[in-house]
Amino acid sequence: MFYSSHKFESLPAVCSFFTMFVHADCLHRVIWTHCRRMGNLTSSSTGGLSSTACIQLVQEMVSQNCVVIFSKTTCPYCKMAKNVFNEIGANYKVIELDQHNDGKRLQEALAQLTGVRTVPRVFVNGSCIGGGSDTKQLHQQGKLLPLIERCSPCCVTEGSGSGHFEPSK
Repeated sequence: MFYSSHKFESLPAVCSFFTMFVHADCLHRVIWTHCRRMGNLTSSSTGGLSSTACIQLVQEMVSQNCVVIFSKTTCPYCKMAKNVFNEIGANYKVIELDQHNDGKRLQEALAQLTGVRTVPRVFVNGSCIGGGSDTKQLHQQGKLLPLIERCSPCCVTEGSGSGHFEPSK
């Protein structure tokens, strides 16, 4: 049990620690770790991010990657979206919210940013294009590939289309 005189003793040290990472432009590297094949992201042991921090992390991931899919591992619509990008051979980053310590808060941040809470939330070139059905429909209409090709540098690759990993910047 904390007594009021000891309650905030370590707060300056914690703030200094995070300030150091923010100034070094690597806070996202501390929080977003454990990259796996296909660019899946789960979290490290740091949990309890604030709503503002979650919004900033979502915005950072979207701005640093041509294609980002906020997903859940058991969601069929999430699999549908990933399959579309695999089919066209595009690199993409996946954040599996059900495997992330702050997944619920990240999903709330996505709801605030996009107006929709459901997954997947698919972003291409910095804009949310919708969910799994929307992604599939854009592809069938021939509109998805042109959106991806506008990314700089282009993230369409030659090869099998297996969701090539893009390392974090």
